[in-house]
Amino acid sequence: MAASLEPLEEINRAIRENRVDDYPRTNRSLGMHPLEFGKGTARWQWRDQPPQVLNPFGTIQGGFVGVFVDELFSTAIGSVLEDGEWATTAEMKLSYLRALVPGAIQGRARVLRRSRTVAFLEAEVTGANGEPSAVASSTWAIQRRRNG
Repeated sequence: MAASLEPLEEINRAIRENRVDDYPRTNRSLGMHPLEFGKGTARWQWRDQPPQVLNPFGTIQGGFVGVFVDELFSTAIGSVLEDGEWATTAEMKLSYLRALVPGAIQGRARVLRRSRTVAFLEAEVTGANGEPSAVASSTWAIQRRRNG
């Protein structure tokens, strides 16, 4: 089990050290890129959205906004995890305030409170015009690797 956590521990270490270039490129093919990691915070940008993320109306499909928000949350929580800890989403609420059109989208997330076993987070996504387009809250379950 310890070997399976080593990549996760390295990812969380990169987040804690604000090494955005060392963060895995999982959703970078969609145009999502981390800008900055801080203690309990994450800031991302989403540019150059590919055509497959658009709905028939030419706006960004809500599920892809959810992926972007999940990137925000996972990196914000990763910044407060210690070696041997990992976290999983227990619940997430995403409210769409207005349609997002392709362009320079920004996102921010922060950890509101973290205990030994749970953390509460919030996020905001703004469109190219700078207006809030989506807000989210999430609860994460924190676990620690067992010895032996």
